[in-house]
Amino acid sequence: MFDAPSSLSPRQIWLGLLARASRERLMQLLDSAPPLPGFERLREPECGMAMIRGRMGGNGAPFNLGEMTITRCSIRDEAGRVGHGYAAGHDLEQVELVARLDAVLQDEVLFGAYDQAVLQPLAQAQAARRLETEARAKATEVKFFTLATMRS
Repeated sequence: MFDAPSSLSPRQIWLGLLARASRERLMQLLDSAPPLPGFERLREPECGMAMIRGRMGGNGAPFNLGEMTITRCSIRDEAGRVGHGYAAGHDLEQVELVARLDAVLQDEVLFGAYDQAVLQPLAQAQAARRLETEARAKATEVKFFTLATMRS
Protein backbone atom coordinates (compact mmCIF):
# COMPACT_ATOMS: atom_id res chain seq x y z
CA MET A 1 0.00 0.00 0.00
CA PHE A 2 2.52 2.65 1.14
CA ASP A 3 5.74 2.98 3.05
CA ALA A 4 4.99 2.62 6.79
CA PRO A 5 6.23 0.71 9.83
CA SER A 6 5.23 -2.95 9.67
CA SER A 7 3.82 -2.82 13.21
CA LEU A 8 0.87 -0.72 11.99
CA SER A 9 -2.27 -2.21 10.47
CA PRO A 10 -3.45 -0.90 7.09
CA ARG A 11 -6.34 0.88 8.82
CA GLN A 12 -3.97 2.64 11.23
CA ILE A 13 -1.90 3.76 8.24
CA TRP A 14 -4.82 5.19 6.28
CA LEU A 15 -6.31 6.86 9.36
CA GLY A 16 -2.96 8.56 9.95
CA LEU A 17 -2.77 9.76 6.35
CA LEU A 18 -6.32 11.08 6.47
CA ALA A 19 -5.87 12.77 9.86
CA ARG A 20 -2.83 14.70 8.61
CA ALA A 21 -4.63 15.93 5.46
CA SER A 22 -6.58 19.18 5.39
CA ARG A 23 -10.30 19.26 4.61
CA GLU A 24 -9.58 21.20 1.43
CA ARG A 25 -7.09 18.59 0.22
CA LEU A 26 -9.48 15.72 1.01
CA MET A 27 -12.30 17.41 -0.88
CA GLN A 28 -10.00 18.08 -3.83
CA LEU A 29 -8.93 14.42 -3.99
CA LEU A 30 -12.52 13.20 -3.63
CA ASP A 31 -13.39 14.99 -6.89
CA SER A 32 -11.62 12.17 -8.76
CA ALA A 33 -13.06 9.36 -6.59
CA PRO A 34 -16.45 7.65 -6.71
CA PRO A 35 -19.12 9.46 -4.68
CA LEU A 36 -19.12 8.60 -1.00
CA PRO A 37 -22.21 6.68 0.17
CA GLY A 38 -24.82 8.28 2.41
CA PHE A 39 -24.32 8.02 6.14
CA GLU A 40 -25.76 8.61 9.57
CA ARG A 41 -23.83 10.07 12.47
CA LEU A 42 -23.23 7.79 15.43
CA ARG A 43 -21.21 10.45 17.23
CA GLU A 44 -21.57 14.06 16.10
CA PRO A 45 -18.27 15.81 15.31
CA GLU A 46 -16.99 17.25 18.58
CA CYS A 47 -13.89 19.04 19.81
CA GLY A 48 -12.01 18.21 22.96
CA MET A 49 -8.56 18.24 24.48
CA ALA A 50 -5.93 15.50 24.65
CA MET A 51 -2.78 15.36 26.77
CA ILE A 52 0.34 15.03 24.63
CA ARG A 53 3.18 13.03 26.10
CA GLY A 54 6.82 13.18 25.15
CA ARG A 55 10.03 11.28 25.90
CA MET A 56 13.48 12.76 26.36
CA GLY A 57 15.66 11.60 23.50
CA GLY A 58 12.76 9.59 22.09
CA ASN A 59 13.18 6.70 24.50
CA GLY A 60 13.44 8.25 27.98
CA ALA A 61 10.81 8.39 30.68
CA PRO A 62 7.49 9.81 29.46
CA PHE A 63 6.39 13.27 30.57
CA ASN A 64 3.33 15.44 29.93
CA LEU A 65 4.25 17.88 27.18
CA GLY A 66 0.95 19.77 27.06
CA GLU A 67 -2.58 19.67 25.71
CA MET A 68 -3.87 19.97 22.17
CA THR A 69 -7.27 20.33 20.56
CA ILE A 70 -8.55 17.19 18.88
CA THR A 71 -11.81 16.56 17.03
CA ARG A 72 -13.58 13.23 16.56
CA CYS A 73 -16.60 11.81 14.75
CA SER A 74 -18.16 8.38 14.12
CA ILE A 75 -20.53 7.46 11.31
CA ARG A 76 -22.32 4.44 9.83
CA ASP A 77 -22.65 4.43 6.06
CA GLU A 78 -25.47 3.00 3.95
CA ALA A 79 -23.72 -0.39 3.76
CA GLY A 80 -23.49 -0.61 7.57
CA ARG A 81 -19.76 0.04 7.80
CA VAL A 82 -18.71 2.11 10.82
CA GLY A 83 -16.05 4.76 10.31
CA HIS A 84 -14.20 6.87 12.86
CA GLY A 85 -12.41 10.14 12.28
CA TYR A 86 -9.91 11.91 14.53
CA ALA A 87 -7.76 14.91 13.68
CA ALA A 88 -5.81 17.64 15.41
CA GLY A 89 -7.57 20.97 15.50
CA HIS A 90 -11.24 21.85 15.43
CA ASP A 91 -12.39 21.28 11.83
CA LEU A 92 -15.68 19.40 12.22
CA GLU A 93 -16.12 18.82 8.48
CA GLN A 94 -12.62 17.35 8.17
CA VAL A 95 -13.22 14.63 10.77
CA GLU A 96 -16.58 13.79 9.24
CA LEU A 97 -14.82 13.27 5.88
CA VAL A 98 -12.15 11.16 7.59
CA ALA A 99 -14.85 9.02 9.21
CA ARG A 100 -16.70 8.59 5.90
CA LEU A 101 -13.48 7.61 4.14
CA ASP A 102 -12.57 5.23 6.97
CA ALA A 103 -15.89 3.46 6.49
CA VAL A 104 -15.62 3.15 2.71
CA LEU A 105 -11.97 2.03 2.83
CA GLN A 106 -13.02 -1.00 4.86
CA ASP A 107 -14.84 -2.34 1.78
CA GLU A 108 -12.44 -4.52 -0.23
CA VAL A 109 -14.31 -3.78 -3.48
CA LEU A 110 -14.17 0.01 -3.07
CA PHE A 111 -10.73 0.16 -1.47
CA GLY A 112 -8.80 0.24 -4.75
CA ALA A 113 -10.61 3.26 -6.16
CA TYR A 114 -10.19 5.33 -2.99
CA ASP A 115 -6.63 4.12 -2.47
CA GLN A 116 -5.72 5.33 -5.96
CA ALA A 117 -7.64 8.62 -5.76
CA VAL A 118 -7.05 9.64 -2.14
CA LEU A 119 -4.52 7.58 -0.16
CA GLN A 120 -1.72 7.33 -2.71
CA PRO A 121 -1.57 11.10 -3.43
CA LEU A 122 -1.69 11.83 0.31
CA ALA A 123 1.09 9.33 1.04
CA GLN A 124 3.28 10.74 -1.73
CA ALA A 125 2.76 14.36 -0.64
CA GLN A 126 3.40 13.55 3.02
CA ALA A 127 6.55 11.57 2.15
CA ALA A 128 7.82 14.48 0.03
CA ARG A 129 7.20 16.94 2.88
CA ARG A 130 9.04 14.61 5.28
CA LEU A 131 12.04 14.39 2.94
CA GLU A 132 12.05 18.17 2.52
CA THR A 133 12.00 18.69 6.29
CA GLU A 134 14.81 16.15 6.76
CA ALA A 135 16.90 17.87 4.07
CA ARG A 136 16.44 21.27 5.73
CA ALA A 137 17.43 19.79 9.10
CA LYS A 138 20.46 18.04 7.60
CA ALA A 139 21.61 21.32 6.03
CA THR A 140 21.88 22.85 9.50
CA GLU A 141 23.70 19.89 11.04
CA VAL A 142 26.87 20.79 12.86
CA LYS A 143 29.64 18.21 13.14
CA PHE A 144 31.72 18.52 16.25
CA PHE A 145 35.21 17.15 16.59
CA THR A 146 38.07 17.61 18.96
CA LEU A 147 41.26 19.23 17.68
CA ALA A 148 43.37 17.11 20.02
CA THR A 149 42.35 13.82 18.46
CA MET A 150 41.01 15.08 15.12
CA ARG A 151 38.11 12.65 15.41
CA SER A 152 34.59 13.54 14.48
